[in-house]
Amino acid sequence: LVTALPPLSLYIHIPWCVRKCPYCDFNSHAAGPTLPEQAYTAALLDDLRGDKPLAQGRKLQSIFIGGGTPSLFSAAAIGAVLDAAEREIGFADEVEITLEANPGTAEQRKFCGFRATGINRLSIGVQSFQTRQLQALGRIHSAAEALAAVQMARRAGFDNINIDLMHGLPAQSGDEAAADLEQALAVGPEHLSWYQLTIEPNTEFYSRPPPLPADDTLAAIQQRGEVLLAASGLSRYEVSAFASRGRQSRHNRQYWEFGDYLGIGAGAHAKISRRDGTIARLHKTRLPAHYLDPGRAFTAGQRQLRRSELPLEFMMNALRLVDGVPAQLFCRRTGLPATDIAAALQQLRDQGLLRCNGARLQTTARGFRFLDSVLQAFMPDTPAE
Repeated sequence: LVTALPPLSLYIHIPWCVRKCPYCDFNSHAAGPTLPEQAYTAALLDDLRGDKPLAQGRKLQSIFIGGGTPSLFSAAAIGAVLDAAEREIGFADEVEITLEANPGTAEQRKFCGFRATGINRLSIGVQSFQTRQLQALGRIHSAAEALAAVQMARRAGFDNINIDLMHGLPAQSGDEAAADLEQALAVGPEHLSWYQLTIEPNTEFYSRPPPLPADDTLAAIQQRGEVLLAASGLSRYEVSAFASRGRQSRHNRQYWEFGDYLGIGAGAHAKISRRDGTIARLHKTRLPAHYLDPGRAFTAGQRQLRRSELPLEFMMNALRLVDGVPAQLFCRRTGLPATDIAAALQQLRDQGLLRCNGARLQTTARGFRFLDSVLQAFMPDTPAE
C-alpha cells in the first residue's frame, strides 16, 4: 500500500485563446467578442470546493494556470481563484505559482496585477522569433512583441521566467533554428522549454500538413541546439526542459515524479492517490459551454489504474528526467514491490539502456535518446480497460 500520500499540486485550465493555432491539440477555443470571465471564475471556485476532499489534508506545493491563454483573464479573476485555493486547501511554504502568457496579450499593467496576486513564475509562449514561422504557426504576436513581453515581465517583478520555444518548424533550416534559440537565450530566461513541433490528430496541421524539415535536418538541429544550451548556463534536466540553478519547474517535476495533482476547469485532468493504495485519474467535462452548465457535473469521468498499468505510468514520467529518480520512489508512489519491475530493469541494464546503479532509476545516454524503446519494457501484458 501507499503508506504516505505524494505531494499535491493544482492545475487550473482556462480554455480560451484569441485564435486557435493550427498545431495545437490542447483543449482551447477561439474567444468571442466577450469572455464569460465572471461565470467561469465562479465555476472554477465551485469545482475547487468539490475537489477539496481529494486533497486529503495536503497543502499545494505548486499551481499551474494553463490554457488556452490564461493571460486573457483579469488579474482580479485569477486572484479570486488563487485566494480560494489557499483558503480551501492551503499553500505549502514557498509555493510555486505559474501562469502561461501569450506575448500577443501582454500588457504591463496586467503583468503587474498578476504578480500582485502571488503568481511568482511566468511561462511565455514565444515558439519562434521569426516572422515567417510565427505566421505559419498562427501566432498573433511578432518577434518584437515577444521581446517586449519579457521586458514587461521583468519590470513587473518576475524573476522566474520560462520561454516556450519550438524547433523543427515548417521548412525551418538549421541556421534558423539556431538563431531562434540564440535569441531566446539572449533574453536570459531562468527556464527554457525547447521542443520539436509534432503534428497531432484533430489539428489543422494534421488535415493540411506543412512541409517539415527532413529527418537529418531535425537531428542536426537537435545536436546543434544541445551544444548551444550546454554553453548557455541552462542545464538540461528533462527531455525538453532546461533551467538555471534552482529554477527547475517544481510543478512539472510533480508530474515526472508521479506526484498527485488536482485539475479544475474545462477538460482538466487529475491524478489522485488514496490512502487505501488505489490511484485514480479523473477528467473534467471538456467543452466550456458544458462546464458552465449548472445542470452538468464538473467531473466527466474517472478510472482507477490497474496494477499492471502502474509500472509504465510511473516510468514514462520518471525516466524523462536526466538524473532519473531514487529507486525507492517507485514503491512509494505506486505501492508496488520492487520485484514487479526487477526483470524489466535487468533486461534494460543488460541492453545498456539503464544505468547499473541500483539506488536510482536512470537511463544511460543511449537509453535517454531511445526512451520509447526503454518504455516498451514496462508495457502491461493486457491493454488498459
